[in-house]
Amino acid sequence: MKYLEKLIDLGCFARQDVVTLLGSEQAAHSLLHDYTTAGYIDRIRRDLYTSISLETKQPIANRFLIASHIAEDACVSFHSAFEYYGYANQVFYEVYVTTVSRFTDFVYDGITFKKISPRIDSGVITTNTGIRITDLERTVIDSIYGFEKVGGLEELLRCLMLVPSLRTDKLISYLDDYGLAILFQKTGFILMQFAKQFSLPSSFFEYCMSKVQKSKKYLYAEKDTLAKQFVLHEDWQLYAPKNLKSIINKGVDLDG
Repeated sequence: MKYLEKLIDLGCFARQDVVTLLGSEQAAHSLLHDYTTAGYIDRIRRDLYTSISLETKQPIANRFLIASHIAEDACVSFHSAFEYYGYANQVFYEVYVTTVSRFTDFVYDGITFKKISPRIDSGVITTNTGIRITDLERTVIDSIYGFEKVGGLEELLRCLMLVPSLRTDKLISYLDDYGLAILFQKTGFILMQFAKQFSLPSSFFEYCMSKVQKSKKYLYAEKDTLAKQFVLHEDWQLYAPKNLKSIINKGVDLDG
């Protein structure tokens, strides 16, 4: 148990971390085998482990820390990031992991870890507990880009209702990094419903609108049955629900 305290401090660690700690592949192999057999650590997936609490007998590493250790650039993202920040309407039994590294989706301790390829590189932070995660503004932009990774439009809107504020400069920066006219359309249209809550200035929406092209787009797939009820919001050249708030507004005014 000479190295147990160190591994407990790490919480989640890779095989190479143990090699570095012990100084040799053979010693690391023996320790990992012995500690796993004794129940001091548990194998999450190939070459990735977590320490086990001596008190609770449960994994020390939570889902967010595990996700951050899947690859060097791995970070918690999309709905999982909303969950970490405490702004999720629901808790999912899956964690979205953004990384350029290849890995097959896997299940550990009842949680499915799902790989997402990044569209941009900016907006990733590391917490003081070692969790890599997209910052709040990048999480919002990513989630508008990919509704399905936050449980759909309704869940996204419910998450946004919990967000206290957003930084305009960061939103613009990530939108510019994406460089997609349709994303400027969707972001401007959606966030306009929350302009007062997020304290977003008119200049932000003017900037988004300046990127809108003449071609009309749909907020989401035309084949969706709900899309048949869409109306054209001419300012944004976007087909979307007539009243976006009605999706979640059950007697509650978002501007109230």
